[in-house]
Amino acid sequence: MTPEESERSERIADEAVSTWQAIDAALSPILGARGVAALYRRSLALTAADHPWLRAVSPEDSPERGDFTALRTVLSRQPSESGAAVRSALLHTFRELLTKLIGESLTRLLLSTVRDFSEYGPAVQDTSI
Repeated sequence: MTPEESERSERIADEAVSTWQAIDAALSPILGARGVAALYRRSLALTAADHPWLRAVSPEDSPERGDFTALRTVLSRQPSESGAAVRSALLHTFRELLTKLIGESLTRLLLSTVRDFSEYGPAVQDTSI
């Protein structure tokens, strides 16, 4: 990667960590740190199906409370376009899982404090559960 590309990748990784820390802060009081970590791990696993390099963030690296260092490391090593796509896909998957768990209205309310989360659009609730 060129120095400029590396800088863009680092910025995307930093933004991703900031967003995940905000999600953790917003949801941990309600779902608990383990609940948020479980949803995060599941989101990683589902997203890695389309982005295999994301498997480098192993379940052991998943945070119990707010440490997303492993995700940052993996994202910062990718070209910025790939990192940005995975950042969006991971957040979208997380939002879908959360919506299936607690519903669209509560998901929207709980994530309303997370900067730029609305850019990932509304999740579709699975009513067949």
